[in-house]
Amino acid sequence: MRALRILLVVVVVLGGLFVLADRLAVNFAEGEAADKLKANEGLAATPDVSIKGFPFLTQVVGGSLDDVEVGIKDYQAATGTSGQTIRIDDLQADMRGVEFSGDYSSATASSATGTASITYAELLKTAKSEPTQVMQGVTANVVGLSDGGNGKIKVAVEATVLGTKLPQPVYVLSTVTVSGDTVRVHADSLPSFGGVRAAENEVRSITDFQQKIDDLPGGIQLDKVEAGKNGVEISVKGSNVKLAG
Repeated sequence: MRALRILLVVVVVLGGLFVLADRLAVNFAEGEAADKLKANEGLAATPDVSIKGFPFLTQVVGGSLDDVEVGIKDYQAATGTSGQTIRIDDLQADMRGVEFSGDYSSATASSATGTASITYAELLKTAKSEPTQVMQGVTANVVGLSDGGNGKIKVAVEATVLGTKLPQPVYVLSTVTVSGDTVRVHADSLPSFGGVRAAENEVRSITDFQQKIDDLPGGIQLDKVEAGKNGVEISVKGSNVKLAG
């Protein structure tokens, strides 16, 4: 019995040491991965990297990690226009099947899914903020975006008719969709301005707009979008997503 107790103590101690070594190793690996991702993507702040699954060391021996979560609080995405970016908030990505090279200089996930958001204030920069003529004697411009409920964006349009600014903005509900790398906002119905109704093409040149979002981390792509309380909620996905190298 004494020998059995000693054996059990040894097993517990060795198990504890293995768990400690495993957690130290995973913490080190997470820090290294975060630093590499920051450098590769030119991020202003170090992202959060969390390697899931236990034990970590056996995954390393196999050369593949089951699940890696990445969080980037503030990402400046390219818009396709030289020098212009759009801020993506709270990008969270779940990477599956992450394989890495022997020297850990490169890592690629077989698949990735995630979420992100763009505030209405940020998306507003895409709309026409300067008064534009929609017909003779009528100018209009978008002055605000907000949650319209039921997955719609409420677009506030300010108008001036025959030199007089209307006392209140005109509001339209709009549908937000994604096509490839572009987020599109399309009015469900067209407004009139002080009882004056302009031609559809002219009105839509104000109410409808789009924003290209390019060069997301690792090559992930836009999947779906929906209007939320504080901004546009985005789903992203990708395959063969590069975390490093």
